[in-house]
Amino acid sequence: MPVQPVVIGVDSSTQSAKAAFIDAATGRTLAVGRASHHVGGEGGARESDPEVWWHALREAVAAGLKESGLDPSAVIGIAVAGQQHGLVVLDRAGLAVRPALLWNDTRSAPQAAALTEALGGPDAWTARTGSVPVASMTAAKWQWLRENEPRAASAAAAVRLPHDFLTERLAGTAATDPGDASGTCWYSTATGAYDPELLQLIGLDVDLLPPVAATGAARIGSLTATAADELGLPAGIAVAAGTGDNMAAAVGLGLGGAGLLDHPALSLGTSGTVFAASRTRPASPALAGFAAADGTYLPLACTLNCTLAVDKIAALLGLGRDAAEAGGEVVLLPYLDGERTPDLPAASGLLTGLRHTTTRQQLLGAAYEGAVVTVLRALDEVLRACGLDPADEAVATRPLRLVGGGARGRHWVETVRRLSGRPLLIPDSTELVAVGAAALAASAATSEDPVALAAGWQGGEALELPPVQRDLETWERVSGVLERAAPTLLS
Repeated sequence: MPVQPVVIGVDSSTQSAKAAFIDAATGRTLAVGRASHHVGGEGGARESDPEVWWHALREAVAAGLKESGLDPSAVIGIAVAGQQHGLVVLDRAGLAVRPALLWNDTRSAPQAAALTEALGGPDAWTARTGSVPVASMTAAKWQWLRENEPRAASAAAAVRLPHDFLTERLAGTAATDPGDASGTCWYSTATGAYDPELLQLIGLDVDLLPPVAATGAARIGSLTATAADELGLPAGIAVAAGTGDNMAAAVGLGLGGAGLLDHPALSLGTSGTVFAASRTRPASPALAGFAAADGTYLPLACTLNCTLAVDKIAALLGLGRDAAEAGGEVVLLPYLDGERTPDLPAASGLLTGLRHTTTRQQLLGAAYEGAVVTVLRALDEVLRACGLDPADEAVATRPLRLVGGGARGRHWVETVRRLSGRPLLIPDSTELVAVGAAALAASAATSEDPVALAAGWQGGEALELPPVQRDLETWERVSGVLERAAPTLLS
């Protein structure tokens, strides 16, 4: 009896590695192995040893094999989707010169600001890269390393992103993809290549960087005998170029050229993230204008304060997260960690509209409303970047795909539904990044389009919620406070 082919999609995030074993024909998840990462650093520093990622990948694959009971010979391909933006500096032996600087390491904020000015301001950057340097972008981290640890920078024989590092361990071949490369601010989404002038600006030799594959699904090599031995998998299986985690999530949702274009998705996690796949190249200073994994583009906006911030408000009030009620007259902007979209890095939380009749439950509801209005305003920017008018009825009624941990929370779903007025689709899968990576692996093994594969795998398995009357009164109240308070009170 022939063995049903299986692919492995790896989600290597900040905190952990997940290896999803997916039936390549049906998309059925057979097992998900997991292993944790270690993140160190104090103050603004956030660092990890890249070897920890490799060990966790090995543990996750081993756990998945054990859970599934699969014969390893069934596996035909593997791909990695990794946390974006991290700076990995390697020596000639392929070992890390120092721990990797992660996306949420904020020490490079001064370098990001200086780089923005050095090129002529935000518009000059978005015209070339689609994005403006902020502390998370890799170019700012490389500049920080040059200024603060010049010996480490000068010892570099290779510069990689986190997913590049793992892919190279699998295939023995240096490679990246346009999606993850577009988060560096040294790759031009206008030309589809590394930008020589930007590399010169940050003093980075192009020879230190990996070649850019055509897409995240391109087969860049085969699993080496050494890696196969460490993972317990067959040598020679397809290794895809892989991509960044946001790009893989889009593939997992079936967003892209062979799937849905200009259809929005909202991820409710520690941060709130909104994105859509589009054929229109984004160039808005308010967004990250990424490339997608399949050759399209992925305009994306990220708010810093989402589920974690609201949970903190709930804890301060001594309430469970679902004890919230609509906020009434109260407006609470839960900008506890500053804010990225809108760009208010020094902001703190703002509360206004208190009355004697205000309840704790309304205060918590107002925190939900403040977070949701903020991320939905960012969604409007994403839609404009796709060339759409958010006020157009055909656009305003387009379904919103709701994912992330908050999509499992009753009050999060109710608040997004009430303030957006959109129908909601909540996919059944909770491992969209790993599923997207698995689609890239299947594409590398079979040459089928990864977005079409993932769309076929979904099989319509999503909770569909019809639209409700949009709460424009709350929307306008919260938006009005935000517009009047920024930047004077939110700084």
